[in-house]
Amino acid sequence: MHGLRSKVGWGVAGLVILVYTLLPVAWIASLSFKQGDDINNQQFLPTHWSLDNYRTVFDTSLFTSALRNSIGISLIATTASVLLATVAAYAIARLEFRGKRLVLSTALAIAMFPTVALVSPLFDMWRSLGLYDTWLGLIIPYLSFTLPLSIWVLSAFFRQIPWEMEQAAQVDGATPWQAFRKVVAPLAAPGVFTAAIITFFFAWNDFVFGISLTATDRARPVPAALAFFTGASFFQQPTAAISAAAVIVTIPVIVLVLVFQRRIVSGLTSGAVKG
Repeated sequence: MHGLRSKVGWGVAGLVILVYTLLPVAWIASLSFKQGDDINNQQFLPTHWSLDNYRTVFDTSLFTSALRNSIGISLIATTASVLLATVAAYAIARLEFRGKRLVLSTALAIAMFPTVALVSPLFDMWRSLGLYDTWLGLIIPYLSFTLPLSIWVLSAFFRQIPWEMEQAAQVDGATPWQAFRKVVAPLAAPGVFTAAIITFFFAWNDFVFGISLTATDRARPVPAALAFFTGASFFQQPTAAISAAAVIVTIPVIVLVLVFQRRIVSGLTSGAVKG
């Protein structure tokens, strides 16, 4: 009886947390299908379902250009972060040198540094270097915050892989690069995938750097562009249109989480088991 009560209690608690978490998302999705004065009613569901807000969003150059910027910047930042973090983490895991623990601790501290504190100096520096309002001007800050955490995660994975496996591959005739690519990298795939997800989500959801280091549609990502969104006309209340844009931006994140849920969980837990 006690076990049954415990299961029921945990189930109710989980249901409450799930409803509390998903209710804002459901409310935004509902707003995105409302039109006109329907957004001012107190009903959860729209009186008349409409796709006009989604048409308005895709007909607006502000959103479409921002969507291209977000996709391009996020993919480039993710690729660069994974490649650099993989090489750096492998070196930290396999090489013995003084200050290794200090390097890892410093990397983790950098990952937790508040982004707002860097906006003002980066603004002045980027304007001097010509990186303001460019893709590169956003990619570099993204890498600065995602690389340390990615290195921390991947180094834990590489330390779990026995050194004897690489030595056996080299005895069989494989070069160090072939041993790394064919033996070590596949075993560390969950960690590499986790590093990629961390970088992509950070770049895709960033607002602080996106709105502070850009001035035009040339490089402004979607989260920052939504702050300038006005809807179908300048005098129209943009709440429903912004909700539609938010739903569109959220879809890739939801799809990635649902499709790769097991890999994400494996990457976030397995890498911290040993080390």
